[in-house]
Amino acid sequence: MKLAFSPCPNDTFVFHALVHGLVEGAPPVEVTYADVDVTNTEALAGRFDLVKVSYGALPWLLDRYALLPCGGAVGYGCGPLVLTREGGDPTGTVAVPGERTTAYLLYRFWSAAHPASRIEVVPFHEIMPGVADGRYDAGLVIHEARFTYPRYGLTAVADLGEWWQQETGLPIPLGAILAKRDSVDPAAAAEWVRASVRHAWAYPAASQEYVLEHAQEMEPDVVAQHIGLYVNKFTEDLGEEGYAAVRALLGRAADAGLTPPSGL
Repeated sequence: MKLAFSPCPNDTFVFHALVHGLVEGAPPVEVTYADVDVTNTEALAGRFDLVKVSYGALPWLLDRYALLPCGGAVGYGCGPLVLTREGGDPTGTVAVPGERTTAYLLYRFWSAAHPASRIEVVPFHEIMPGVADGRYDAGLVIHEARFTYPRYGLTAVADLGEWWQQETGLPIPLGAILAKRDSVDPAAAAEWVRASVRHAWAYPAASQEYVLEHAQEMEPDVVAQHIGLYVNKFTEDLGEEGYAAVRALLGRAADAGLTPPSGL
């Protein structure tokens, strides 16, 4: 089974058991580690049986893939940030981590009142250094940047998670797990992924070496904060609240003409 997800700590923590053959009944997996902008694009070509993508990319993918109710990243207090240097202009050139990321979709909602003069798609690990050295006026950041941006001398001018929660009262649907319908049974895949999540919680030390190996120079305390924020009750099961958040995000996007209708 071909599986793709990012090397970020929340994903490696969640999928450790599945990757290492610790989930009973699950097939062996061939793993691809890639930035979410890459998985969003590669999923369009149907390269993977299971794949982590942005919720913002779902409208282009649900004809071939089923959304799993577990394994993804949904939550409160975990939204993207808009960063500038002190006194910087958030309406100049803005670096974003991908055109079909949830972060950019939220940014497009928010920036209707704060339009940028130019948008550039940049790998997320290059955004903060690029803002700090003046290549970009502002940056839209995700993942561990919530914990590390002060090191670059940057200021958060907007927390799009807080903005979304004030607008809707719902959690933020960031990353989704999809199963390709013609190659894997979505119900079985959901059980494998949920079992992997539960194994990660039951034996957190078992995945530590694997998580740190892929954590891209993140300190153990940042890794722990990252996992604590992004792996939560919605990772085990989206539930009514999680699905409501997904429908709200994609419904607003379709109504605004930013994405095709998702059908969810």
